[in-house]
Amino acid sequence: MKAVVVKHPGGPEVLEYIDVASPEVKPGWSLVQVKGFGINHSEIFTRQGYSPNVKFPRILGIEAVGVIAETTDSDNLPKGQQVMSFMGEMGRDFDGGYAEYVLLPNDQIFPINSNLSWEDLATIPETYYTAYGALLGLQLKDGDSLLVRGGTSGVGVAATKLAKAINSTVQVSGTTRNLAKSDLLKKVGYDEVIQDVDDDLKTSLQYDKILDLIGPKTIKDSLGKLAMNGIASCTGELGGEWTVDDFEPIGDIPNNRYLTSFASADVSVPRLHDLLHLIEDKHVDVKPTKVFTLEDVKKAHEYLEGNHSFGKVVIVVK
Repeated sequence: MKAVVVKHPGGPEVLEYIDVASPEVKPGWSLVQVKGFGINHSEIFTRQGYSPNVKFPRILGIEAVGVIAETTDSDNLPKGQQVMSFMGEMGRDFDGGYAEYVLLPNDQIFPINSNLSWEDLATIPETYYTAYGALLGLQLKDGDSLLVRGGTSGVGVAATKLAKAINSTVQVSGTTRNLAKSDLLKKVGYDEVIQDVDDDLKTSLQYDKILDLIGPKTIKDSLGKLAMNGIASCTGELGGEWTVDDFEPIGDIPNNRYLTSFASADVSVPRLHDLLHLIEDKHVDVKPTKVFTLEDVKKAHEYLEGNHSFGKVVIVVK
């Protein structure tokens, strides 16, 4: 089969599109024919060597959508069943979705039934699931003001679309370092665009809810932008930092403000199905902003790392 293999850490040039042996099915695992997957910033970090537990060579990819090709659980995962999978050390401890086929633990394969195209489905597993879980934790109410920090990212774009689907009265603002992207941000649903320069928000406004996708690098600043009884969710690490230095809860969390987080590592199947129903019932536009083929994964990484990237980047496997 064809796959994209990383033999050692480095830039996009280390992503090699080559022939490899197809995985052999083993007890408790089933083989998925990959139809598509999203490209994620965490995979870029892994490619660069910032995931210390990852051993190379490795096929990256923390998510995939496709169909069951060979099964060891014919009751729940019959051959031909439409499925998606994400997280659970996929693409880290074992080979991931950057391939024509991927071997996965049965408990990490989630059967679905959707009329969406493969390229649209490929946007959902990690990106829309993360955005949805984080928004549920923010407990959106009528008339809330929501700030999405990291507004041009895939999760950021997903969050504004889902927030409007969950509660159309929510006013959503998104941040960007590049105001040239303002029209794009408003086109996908943001009501206001805020410039973020060197992690300093160019606004004096306070917000009822803040979804901080930059992460530890900016969360203390975000907490200072919360309105009374507001909630901030630290979800994502786009800033490239994994811990908060010198964090003092009493000093850094203003009185009567709240800090939470959301991690997509443990997938809730009911939540996933609720998300799919919301997308289909509310006709949420989940189309990716950029689509590549498997042989062009290198170009997809280059695009996502570039200053002009916007929204979700997906790979469709022919």
